[in-house]
Amino acid sequence: MLAPLPSLPHSNLSTYRDPSGSLFFIYMAFPTTNSQQELPAVNQILQSCGQAPVTTLDQTNPDVAIAYQTLLEVSREVQAEGWTFNKENHYKMARNTDNEILIPNNILQIDATNNAENVELDVIRRNGKLYDKAHHKFTFDNDIEVDIVWLFDWVDLPKPIADFITARAATTTSSRIVGDNNLYQILQQKEAFTRAMAMEYECNQGDYTFFGHAGNTNQYISYQPYKALIR
Repeated sequence: MLAPLPSLPHSNLSTYRDPSGSLFFIYMAFPTTNSQQELPAVNQILQSCGQAPVTTLDQTNPDVAIAYQTLLEVSREVQAEGWTFNKENHYKMARNTDNEILIPNNILQIDATNNAENVELDVIRRNGKLYDKAHHKFTFDNDIEVDIVWLFDWVDLPKPIADFITARAATTTSSRIVGDNNLYQILQQKEAFTRAMAMEYECNQGDYTFFGHAGNTNQYISYQPYKALIR
């Protein structure tokens, strides 16, 4: 009887230990969608293209299938840009029994953290595993820290990001099932507005400054005039 051990956060890699104490790593499918939560977004896309809303994501309907697949495609593209909500630095990746590091399916970007321990590493994704280009091998002597961009499920997306994804998907879908240039331009304007809202959210969440950040931290607090005025 295999005893389950805790899985990695956000990961589809489950770890088990048999009675002899040996470790087993089982690669499991990771769900990236939630059709009930995505249904309102699909209906927004359909309505933007002049189509009637639906009650279920019945992909035997060609328009629904195109809208839904476009939403998934655009969601992956937008999240791959890397935002504050789905970027994680200094994340420890553990080796398996073969000293290899498997990469879960819900990782869009991965790179070795820029620190003293990784100075000689140049890693990329290859065959579902980390590959060290500097030493031309899949095996590692130690667990390593990496910087990751995660692919999140729809329900975990911040509202401004979800709105931007929906607007971009509507623009793309209109070109695929309608082909009206005037409608395309109107939807592009909505897409530009939602991207501006997404960027405002990103700037507020990221607390960006030209002084730079030390890893994940931002220790700089900008000048706030009201503090001088209330003296």
